[in-house]
Amino acid sequence: MKVLIIGGGGRCHALVYSASKSKRVSKVFCAPGNDGMIGMAELVKISDSDIFALRDFALENKIDLTIVGPEIPLSMGIVDEFEKVGLKVFGPSKLASKIESSKEFAKDLMKKYNVPTAEYETFDNYQLACNYIDKMGAPIVIKFDGLAYGKGVVIANTVAEAKETCDNMLVKKIFGEGKIVVEEFLTGPEFSFMCLVNGEIVLPLDIAQDHKREGDGDTGLNTGGMGAYSGVPFIDSKDIDYSMEKIMKVVANAMINEGCLFKGVLYGGLMKSPKGIKVIEFNARFGDPETEVVLPRLDCDIIDVIDKLIDGVASEITFKDEVSLGVVMATCGYPRDYSKGAVIEGLEDIDVPIFHMGTKLVDGKYTINGGRVLFVLGRGKTFKEAQIKAYEAVSKVKCDNLYCRSDIGYQVINYNK
Repeated sequence: MKVLIIGGGGRCHALVYSASKSKRVSKVFCAPGNDGMIGMAELVKISDSDIFALRDFALENKIDLTIVGPEIPLSMGIVDEFEKVGLKVFGPSKLASKIESSKEFAKDLMKKYNVPTAEYETFDNYQLACNYIDKMGAPIVIKFDGLAYGKGVVIANTVAEAKETCDNMLVKKIFGEGKIVVEEFLTGPEFSFMCLVNGEIVLPLDIAQDHKREGDGDTGLNTGGMGAYSGVPFIDSKDIDYSMEKIMKVVANAMINEGCLFKGVLYGGLMKSPKGIKVIEFNARFGDPETEVVLPRLDCDIIDVIDKLIDGVASEITFKDEVSLGVVMATCGYPRDYSKGAVIEGLEDIDVPIFHMGTKLVDGKYTINGGRVLFVLGRGKTFKEAQIKAYEAVSKVKCDNLYCRSDIGYQVINYNK
């Protein structure tokens, strides 16, 4: 098979890594990819949002299977365009991807089908939103009803902060035209549950948890994720069974009933609250950085699983008897302003998988080309072993303009103690 991965960050590097190990794959392409993938995939210099150029490339090169990584091309209808011309592609249609691109659609779907989630209301009027905030109090969660590149969710700790957020989203329109969802603040450990779905078929991947805050001890600003690990011992088998039966399968069937059958990765951002498992959000694609810790643990051929799933055949997904833990190395200043171009050295001395998130080759040397730059993966029988391997590798990376958290995985390590 010839396989095309669409996207360019760490998530897509992990997909390329897995596809390159498949016995069924003769060649892997990635569009646009990144320079860290050289040697694993042929890079195709087409933007992941140029869906018609990507369709034409797949036709001309007789691509047997395309896997879509990011949310933007999904929301633009790339799957619909590929399927119109008979191309095999894994991802939801434009209509089905609304489960991520519209917070209002997702919340209304959950309400209609009794899927457990936080209480909420949707607003397009600033004053009405403020009245609801006064009624609910703080902390409270404000979500922009649309794609906002991971920045559209604010946990407001005070009523004043909540109203300022509403002003930014509804009056100043910092993310463009759109509504907001204001919802109850929930507490408890979060976890990411990704399932490979085609209609009624729901195949679970192992769960993961990421660290969203920039600083040690989960302090500072929210980011796209500063590290992650898989599995998660404080989410037990009963929690996972409940999540499968009462959330993931219910939503997959609800999408069929609503006339937008879901095919692709259904990502449940879930929380184990004092009132039980609740849905925080749904995404319509592989998570980042969760994909980088989940896929390397697979003990099966993910390309074979996906190829058969598109044809309506369910396969068993198995995992190695190990855990994984990954550390994000980010540019100093991220998630605020940061500079690009600094040279990164020492990567050739590292013997664990590294997924490139924001690098560029310049004169034969890797340089910083984004906010989150590298994802360094450790694996082992215990989380402590995986953590030690990851940070030993991190210590070999030489670049004055990179930083990382020093405590990735502290929750599970303390839990095991």
